[in-house]
Amino acid sequence: MSTKKRNWKPQTALVHAGTLRSQFGETSEAMYLTQGYVYETAQAAEARFKGEEPGFIYSRYANPTVDMFEKRMCALEGAEDARATASGMAAVTAALLCSVKAGDHIVAARALFGSCRWVVETLAPRYGIEATLVDGTDIANWEKAVRPNTKLFFLESPTNPTLEVVDIAAVASLANSIGARLVVDNVFATPLQQKPLQLGAHIVVYSATKHIDGQGRCLGGVILSDKKWIDENLHDYFRHTGPSLSPFNAWTLLKGLETLPLRVRQQTESAGKIADFLAEQPQIARVIYPGRADHPQAAIVKKQMSGGSTLICLDVKGGKQAAFALQNALDIVLISNNLGDAKSLITHPATTTHKNLTDEARAELGIGPGTLRLSVGLEDTDDLLKDIAQALKAK
Repeated sequence: MSTKKRNWKPQTALVHAGTLRSQFGETSEAMYLTQGYVYETAQAAEARFKGEEPGFIYSRYANPTVDMFEKRMCALEGAEDARATASGMAAVTAALLCSVKAGDHIVAARALFGSCRWVVETLAPRYGIEATLVDGTDIANWEKAVRPNTKLFFLESPTNPTLEVVDIAAVASLANSIGARLVVDNVFATPLQQKPLQLGAHIVVYSATKHIDGQGRCLGGVILSDKKWIDENLHDYFRHTGPSLSPFNAWTLLKGLETLPLRVRQQTESAGKIADFLAEQPQIARVIYPGRADHPQAAIVKKQMSGGSTLICLDVKGGKQAAFALQNALDIVLISNNLGDAKSLITHPATTTHKNLTDEARAELGIGPGTLRLSVGLEDTDDLLKDIAQALKAK
């Protein structure tokens, strides 16, 4: 199949984009489980290593199955180039560290996944890279944090787990004004419901482990940007440090992409109904959902997102004990720290994904002892509503 750019809608691109077929003409993408490649002559090997002849060299650098996944993600995201990684955190770490050097400064939204905060707050300073965390919902905070050596902005939107939404276009404009770059972790929105590159972001990262796989099978990540940035910043870092995605996982993720629009549409529809239900329950102190008019950044949601979310943040009255009781009483919804799965999953961030933060840091983010994050799956919506209703009564 030709890899030329076509004016396909997302649903079509997610089935066909980037497909490479062998001489056998297989329908499903082939899985190339190989570390190395054979050259017809020594001269051909030399030419390929020089970049004078196209082709694969070593699967740590590139692999046909991984290449198909990268090209399909580019078609979906509207990016010029991509590199797939072994996990979402490998994608985040590579995107950040290959963009800065000792003496540079990163400004990041403080509402980040726990491991992302560790990279910014703990790992980067070990290498002489300064970092400042800000309340990302107010562009004035980004402006105040800028220093002469600020080279990179980093945010996730909606955030994990409180679903704050940051004005990506405003932060991107600020980054451009000082010659910095903006990295956006777009996991919670999915590439279907928010397009950071179109909003001005320079680099987008995903944990493909989440919605892209969507069925709890494998780890993966991907970094997308313009070809110049990838060639000049990411390429050598990626090639020499080796955070590459396995061909098997790439094949699994390709299969996940085929059904991504169907899954996200259904999960978002169910999540909206469940959020509305939870907001009416006396046991619930607060519900945050990007599809509701009472979301703290509802105007920004309307401006930059085409849908709500598959995730809901809620605060249970009664703190940790009540939150644990609710989780334990659920029958269909499973307790897990993953998200974006076909199965509905619930987690208590204060004791799992954000447990390493101080009490003060969690309070700043709005994560209390009664906070829960619900990832809505593909079960029947009415069954999920009944399960949550009975759990609220049981707790």
